[in-house]
Amino acid sequence: MENVVLVIHLILALTLIGTVLLQRSEGGGLGIGGGGGGATGSRPPATAMGKVTWGLALAFIATSIALTIIAAENAAGSSVVDRLIDAPNPAPATPTLPADGDSLLPPTLGDDALVPSGN
Repeated sequence: MENVVLVIHLILALTLIGTVLLQRSEGGGLGIGGGGGGATGSRPPATAMGKVTWGLALAFIATSIALTIIAAENAAGSSVVDRLIDAPNPAPATPTLPADGDSLLPPTLGDDALVPSGN
């Protein structure tokens, strides 16, 4: 059930994006450009595309709420904190040291492998 609602939700999101992008720009967004209305302008009548956008937006909100309710039911009263408290603590790993203590020391000057040859 959750997957069906999620797929419908994603389809609604994509179509809502498409319908918003297909609409005609009326200007005045973020205060840029002139809408030309001023004090004498009135609100234009709702277009068919505007009504479709509102319908898709309401359906998107409805599927968002439905997904929230489904997720809350699937949680079945357990929270993340409860799962962390109930989980056993892993034993700390003890680091192992090499058998000989000399491998931890820097190389000495007598090592020929690290000294560059001079021509």
